[in-house]
Amino acid sequence: MSKLAPKLTPMSALNGIAAPGRFGKADGAPGVTIVERTNLGLATVAARKGQDQALQAAVREAYGVDLPAQSSTATGKTVSFVGYGPGQWLVVSETLAHEALAEDLAMRLKGLASVSDQSGGRAVLRVRGPRVRDVLAKGLAVDLDPRVFPAGGAVTSTMSHMGVQLWQGDEADSYDIAIFRSVSASFWRWLTASAAEYGYEVVASS
Repeated sequence: MSKLAPKLTPMSALNGIAAPGRFGKADGAPGVTIVERTNLGLATVAARKGQDQALQAAVREAYGVDLPAQSSTATGKTVSFVGYGPGQWLVVSETLAHEALAEDLAMRLKGLASVSDQSGGRAVLRVRGPRVRDVLAKGLAVDLDPRVFPAGGAVTSTMSHMGVQLWQGDEADSYDIAIFRSVSASFWRWLTASAAEYGYEVVASS
């Protein structure tokens, strides 16, 4: 009688690296707080030729949100769509974790969009605090001043020569950053070194 194969458990991209605690400058409140957002569903959606309007209608019906037409974020009932190019979005969900998101999107948007699961290939960090823009400015050539980058803004760029997708939710001084899993350790070293002068706190994964 053959034994059942052990069930595989998803592992955080920064497992064993992002240790909770206070680091860098020790006095006063931390200038930056960092948390890895784990157990997310991540997928990319690309509209198929000639299906833009039908895709908009399907997303509205399925998720209760209008697709952002530019580099911005729109949040629906269970997912957020982050625009990063014409007819292209990164989709993020806490409810539909891991591959469940891509499966749900593929079913609901069948024939209208190409869907690719990204849950195992990327890490997402939430970085927030009063000095967060000072830290990110060390490697990001994008002005995050609220006057030009308002709540809901999104951008695809490089940070310290590593490709990133960055977006801001409704909370001020808080940004989510998606990076490829293969460079997540390098990005972590750059981010924490950049934040050390202001003091930073690493919070357990959420």
